[in-house]
Amino acid sequence: MKFTHLTKTLAVVGMSLTLFFSGSLFLASGSTQAASVTASSSSVANRIINTGKQFMGVPYKFGAKTGNTSSFDCSSFTQYIFKQNGVSIPRSSKQQSKVGTFVPRSQLQPGDLVFFYSPIHHVAVYIGNGKIMHTYGKPGVTISDLNSGSWSKRYATARRVL
Repeated sequence: MKFTHLTKTLAVVGMSLTLFFSGSLFLASGSTQAASVTASSSSVANRIINTGKQFMGVPYKFGAKTGNTSSFDCSSFTQYIFKQNGVSIPRSSKQQSKVGTFVPRSQLQPGDLVFFYSPIHHVAVYIGNGKIMHTYGKPGVTISDLNSGSWSKRYATARRVL
């Protein structure tokens, strides 16, 4: 008899806790939804950056064909690494500069697209800590410092597509 009473008591306590926590989760879902989206974007950004790093040193070729991984131009590189991670962006840097939302330079996050020159004709991926990953000229796919030298001077704008 004692065993049955204990079992029922545990069942009631268990069900009460389940209802309590599910209600708490329901009430908190609004605040966690934003955090979930941010964490998801961050995860995709990390995957895009890691995909790009696999191509370090791959030669630059102006007008490289879409999907070709033996050479890239700047926008075929960004389009390829984003697409490999489920994000579709247009082919040219000028077209890419019109998708997503504007991001002030002071608020760049990993995965943001960074554009150079006016009119725009170069694109890179911001990877954090003032660094960009892109491809151009002799180094091919490389990482450069955004906050010094010629890339800092040629900065035009940035877009967030994640």
